[in-house]
Amino acid sequence: MKTGIKGIRRVSAVAVMAAGAVLSAGALAPAQAATVATPTITAKGGFVMNNGTGKSLYTKAADTRLSTGSTTKIMTARVVLAQPNLNLDAKVTVQKAYSDYIVDNNWASSARLIVGDKVTVRQLLYGLMLPSGCDAAYALADKFGTGSTRAARVKSFIGKMNTTAKNLGLKNTHFDSFDGIGHGANYSTPRDLTKLASNAMKYSTFRTVVKTKSTKQKVTTKNGGYRYMEWKNTNPLLGTYSGAIGVKTGSGPEAKYCLVFAATRNNKTIIGTVLASSSVDNRTVDAKKLLDYGFKK
Repeated sequence: MKTGIKGIRRVSAVAVMAAGAVLSAGALAPAQAATVATPTITAKGGFVMNNGTGKSLYTKAADTRLSTGSTTKIMTARVVLAQPNLNLDAKVTVQKAYSDYIVDNNWASSARLIVGDKVTVRQLLYGLMLPSGCDAAYALADKFGTGSTRAARVKSFIGKMNTTAKNLGLKNTHFDSFDGIGHGANYSTPRDLTKLASNAMKYSTFRTVVKTKSTKQKVTTKNGGYRYMEWKNTNPLLGTYSGAIGVKTGSGPEAKYCLVFAATRNNKTIIGTVLASSSVDNRTVDAKKLLDYGFKK
């Protein structure tokens, strides 16, 4: 009889242990279900990182060289902001060459600068980054390059862009233009562009400019009067995605649709890039997916 009771106790103990194991497994199930699914994007390449730690959160062809379109202008602004003794209020006279450049490149985006107007370097940065003005990019390259001719100054400025890329360790990046209208050798990668943007965001002026949805700037006319220039940001995330703080759109026949993006929530900043997305709408969807994913990681 005693032996039978012991046997029953042993069976009961085993049953309790088994039930405990089942309960434990059940308790773990919600945690496993909460695993964040890796998003699918239409863009050929994508990269996301935690801007505070530099930790990579998402990669898709992150080191594949692709055309950058107007995201190139992040480097244009970065080179300008790194100039020694930079005077953001220094005035630049708009040259006919800048407007002719827009005409010659009939798909070029424009800040609609008017020949003879005097605009400040700060205003040119707004014209560069908000409406993605290729004329503003030209003006900045002409202003901050060195040489006795405009062509020499532009060449010098592009050289500074490539030197900066090298100094920042962007091994898969090269520029042959100041604005993204490349000549066969203007490329970067999702990872490199994200790192470039992260570095550029260290400049307070850059941060202020790229998070601005629209601006109205007073400029001096050729005759000494004044006019107002109004520019709207081409970045669709500003005002539509909670916490969005930048950075830059890009597009072109080769580049397709690109977006370098950043957002901050609860003191956490996520920054990333999508290159060669299939449409304007899809690049926005891609960026939002990657930001959502980054904040959950």
